[in-house]
Amino acid sequence: MLGMAAFLFSINIQAQKKNVKSEVKTNITTVKDSDGNKQVIRTKEIEEVQSIELKDSDSKVLNKNIKESPVEVTATTKITENGVTKLVSVDRSAYYELDGMKYQVASDKSGYTMFAPNGEKSAVLRKTSNNNFIYKAKDKSSYGYFTADGNLVLENYDEATDTVTITTYMITK
Repeated sequence: MLGMAAFLFSINIQAQKKNVKSEVKTNITTVKDSDGNKQVIRTKEIEEVQSIELKDSDSKVLNKNIKESPVEVTATTKITENGVTKLVSVDRSAYYELDGMKYQVASDKSGYTMFAPNGEKSAVLRKTSNNNFIYKAKDKSSYGYFTADGNLVLENYDEATDTVTITTYMITK
């Protein structure tokens, strides 16, 4: 009896299948400047997994209907630049606006670099363990994060007034 139960249990486990849809998009950008050609390879992988479950799995009917189940979507982006590959959950490289001035945030090997409107490097953004960022400019450090809308929010502590001020860089579309 115990052997029969183990056999039926193993059949039940093997009967559970998954629908898997996988898509890979690769974008290669070559930039030519005074230092020569630089190539950036951006690979985005999207995988959709759906468990197949039967509505009437206990019935003795030969053809069984499939029960609706949720689809789990996983997207990852790998960026290879100058031979260094890094995994990015969401690439936040874009132009952002603050007080009518346009700043560029560009991906680098350790996070992001922010460039001032004149093209000079003005700050770096480094990811923390809780998926936020440390913003480091010449004269200040701030806590930063990206909103669901894609805006960059910096929270700055002012020791003189013992207050926190918020600066929001709006993403330009």
